[in-house]
Amino acid sequence: MKVSDFDYPLDESLIAQTPLEKRDESKLMVMDRKTGDIEHKKFYNIIDYLNKGDVLVLNDTKVIPARLIGEKVDTKAVIEILMLKDLGKNIWECLVKPAKRIKVGTIVEFGNGLLKAECIKVRDEGIREFKLIYEGILMEILDKLGEMPLPPYIHEKLLDKDRYQTVYAKNIGSAAAPTAGLHFTNELLERIQKKGVKIEFVTLHVGLGTFRPVMVDDIKDHSMHTEYYSMSKKTAKVLNNAKKNGNKIIAVGTTSTRTLETIMTKYGEFKECSGNTNIFIYPGYNFKGIDALITNFHLPKSTLVMLVSAFSKKEFIINAYIKAQENNYRFFSFGDAMLIK
Repeated sequence: MKVSDFDYPLDESLIAQTPLEKRDESKLMVMDRKTGDIEHKKFYNIIDYLNKGDVLVLNDTKVIPARLIGEKVDTKAVIEILMLKDLGKNIWECLVKPAKRIKVGTIVEFGNGLLKAECIKVRDEGIREFKLIYEGILMEILDKLGEMPLPPYIHEKLLDKDRYQTVYAKNIGSAAAPTAGLHFTNELLERIQKKGVKIEFVTLHVGLGTFRPVMVDDIKDHSMHTEYYSMSKKTAKVLNNAKKNGNKIIAVGTTSTRTLETIMTKYGEFKECSGNTNIFIYPGYNFKGIDALITNFHLPKSTLVMLVSAFSKKEFIINAYIKAQENNYRFFSFGDAMLIK
């Protein structure tokens, strides 16, 4: 199976540069994954497709304002780092530009020395490990100095940092937002709960892979990135009961999907656990955890297009993406949504 099989023509003017004023007024394409039939709705209509006893699973990770612009202490050269993963003891895995300027021992400072970062390890593909030096609370410093790590296809400045967070973001640790969840408002979630739908949370910290294109021709040659995930005992119990009772599990986003499928693949049931996953889902995969998926429209040839194609059929997904463009849907992180049921 070739990566090129998951390409599609994209009108780049449809790449959303800013979020809508109201989160839940984005468009919603509803697609039957077995027939490919399509309906066009608004996101707030999602409640009409959820039934009493169903479980809606959200990823409660919180994005770090992890994009920092600083300068080398010795030469004053401008350096940009993107903090990707907390390795413990104030050591962080970071993506650096320009990486060739950063060697072991190089010190970069931010905010006139409010934060300093010393390179302690050089890795491939622009990755470096830094020891962070600061006084006080790191997340408060990042709130002052950092910017949201928006994807490279977004060129507009984000005026409100909270619009690149879900309204239920809680556990700090992501380098990118779980964007399918950006459409929910607190009011919509309350209405969904009042209908008898259970809302549960998992955590998956979105990492480096979000920023990496697939660089191989054959899908099976692709090495998936690793991300941290966790599930609570309460959530596991609710999900297992839903399975037992024949209720549907609806994953919000590919990150929730990867978490649920990782746990089901590993244990054969949902259970309290945490760990790291590099699960790669593409056509031929047998889904064990989810019954429906709420997701955005993804980049051509990306692992995310492969995942949604596995949940339905590649031909249906590509057709849906063409129909979305004909109906002026907005694409990618700040774009519109799709329910695959």
